[in-house]
Amino acid sequence: MHICLKEMGASYKLIGLIAGAYGFSQTILRIPFGILSDKMMNRKLFILFGVICAIISATIVYIIPNPYTLLVARLFAGAASATWVNFTVLFLSYFPTAESSKSIGISNSNSKIGQLLAMFVGGYIAINYGVRNIFLICIVIAIIAFIIGLFIHEDKIEEKQLSEALGIFSIMNNKRIVYISFLGCLAQFITYSTTFGFTPIIASNLGADSLQLSYLSTVNILPQVVFSILSATLFSDKFGEKRTLLAGFILSVVICVLTPLTPNIKMLYIIQFLSGIGNAITFTILMGMVIKDVDTRLKSTTMGFYQAFYGIGMILGPMILGAIGDKYGLVTGFMVVGILGLMSIWAILRLKDV
Repeated sequence: MHICLKEMGASYKLIGLIAGAYGFSQTILRIPFGILSDKMMNRKLFILFGVICAIISATIVYIIPNPYTLLVARLFAGAASATWVNFTVLFLSYFPTAESSKSIGISNSNSKIGQLLAMFVGGYIAINYGVRNIFLICIVIAIIAFIIGLFIHEDKIEEKQLSEALGIFSIMNNKRIVYISFLGCLAQFITYSTTFGFTPIIASNLGADSLQLSYLSTVNILPQVVFSILSATLFSDKFGEKRTLLAGFILSVVICVLTPLTPNIKMLYIIQFLSGIGNAITFTILMGMVIKDVDTRLKSTTMGFYQAFYGIGMILGPMILGAIGDKYGLVTGFMVVGILGLMSIWAILRLKDV
């Protein structure tokens, strides 16, 4: 996406704004979606709404492809992604409470499998039929997803539980949840400013073509399929959640600093593979930690708060790196993000105090 935007004449700042739009709509919608789904005792409805937003997003770009319609489309895409709150909590409900981390790992792993398939299919369509037709396929797949979603089973929450379910203020006063949410914000700040932001442009500057850019995304997502599950099970059991999380953040920060210094595309593949491991570890562990020991009646609201909080990082990351990149160059932008990422290491070391 970012390479296409650059070819359309978009500045780094506009590219950052478009990337940040995805996080913006998520940030403002996730808490309301969480609260409303608890109030209505219905997660399925919001999941279907998210699929509809995905259909709208792809349709806009397919009909009128330009940077400004893509900005609107990204807002709708963010709204669709905001319903990940409801999907996560609904999926959690199918497992015993003791297996919350395991269920998070499974859902994240399957999410990455979907992204991986999208990369392969999207790359094939782009090469053989043109980039625009990718959005047409997205429309078709989203319609199929909506039809399948109509058959989702959801156990209803009893009415008597409802009055206690709207605990957003109690969540905001929970230092542990707020602290974990802050870490989530830093994690997404790094990821969305680099991997989902300007790393493809670094690759393009190294001479990568469309197929190589597709490979770059693939090598980043591939390890996440496995490490999303391993981090929530084997690594957490053997090393503990805190140490596993610390390792994930250290890896992410180091990769952020090394990315703009990469001498060739082959080395960038290795760096992106390691970046995928770091992202899988941090994302999975944090989601499991924030929902741990939370009352069932507050899970959607808690997850909504957490995901809205980390959405701030999704917005600010690409916007800040883009602004710095326009003025001082992308290398400086990546270094600044890496320095800010060091805050995560400090924050994890203090996690025991909250």
